Amino acid sequence: MSNPALSHPAFAEIGDDEIEKVRAFNRFYTNRIGVLDRAFMDTPYTLTEARVIYELAAHGTTSASRLTEELSLDPAYLSRMLKAFSDAGLLETTRDPADGRGRLLQLTLRGRGVAIDLAQRSRQRIVALLEPIAEDDRHDLGAAMASVQALLSDGKSDAAPITIRPHKIGDMGMVISSQAKAYTEAYGWNGEYEALVAEICAAFIRNFDPAREHCWIAERNGIFLGSIFLVKGSSEGTAKLRLLHVDAAARGQGLGSRLVTECIGFAKNAGYQRLELWTNDILVAARRIYVAAGFTLENEEAHHSFGKDLIGQIWALDLIASTTGNALSA
Repeated sequence: MSNPALSHPAFAEIGDDEIEKVRAFNRFYTNRIGVLDRAFMDTPYTLTEARVIYELAAHGTTSASRLTEELSLDPAYLSRMLKAFSDAGLLETTRDPADGRGRLLQLTLRGRGVAIDLAQRSRQRIVALLEPIAEDDRHDLGAAMASVQALLSDGKSDAAPITIRPHKIGDMGMVISSQAKAYTEAYGWNGEYEALVAEICAAFIRNFDPAREHCWIAERNGIFLGSIFLVKGSSEGTAKLRLLHVDAAARGQGLGSRLVTECIGFAKNAGYQRLELWTNDILVAARRIYVAAGFTLENEEAHHSFGKDLIGQIWALDLIASTTGNALSA
């Protein structure tokens, strides 16, 4: 018996070979990256559970209704999953101050550890996938993936995801320019801040140790949207998180939390025991991200810099204490 769906006029102009090529690619790719495995990336989580944990980490604080909408999940299925996360100590809920009947979701310290572990495992799997491929071919692969995504998104630029990659030649100029302009426009800081960012970037390039340091560049369709740095600290076992910045065009999408999560994961993998950062109390959005990631305020001091009277703060994260415990059982 013929399938009525396939007799729809929309199928008239699409050949069987085109349909089968897409189906074949779907089978190949899902098998290649292991998303069909019951235990996603050798963890006790399914792909859907890992995706929910990722979204919780990216948002910092969110609601079940928002997750249901963004991930197109059945509300009852998501509710059972969130209860399992809560029972395992990965998730905590608080009352929504904007809606007394609503509840806000946030990963616990243990849950953030699981998110960091999943992110690191994902990076390692992609590295293993790309490592045998020549550099020029990797560029072609990335371009082909971007093309597929654009075509299946009707070419809408806002449908493209924000990608995060290591730095390359020319990125430091974008970091310096974007941060200098952003902080001047938002806070009226003068050229002293631009000089500070330039000095940090120059020192990073001159002394770069890829085993112990890293820079992440965020972009969408090749357009720079943010960055963060992980550099060696002043003492053994200590690293510094520096120059977290998210462009105005990407705010509210969880990018800052993604960048901090990547930074923490790399620091742990590199063997650091402590992660420090310096910020100013007026950078409220950034401080919220640090608090959600488990950083604690250790010291603050008034200073006059960048043409303004400011209160500088030192925040730190104990990377040993923040390591996840036993993961949720399957």
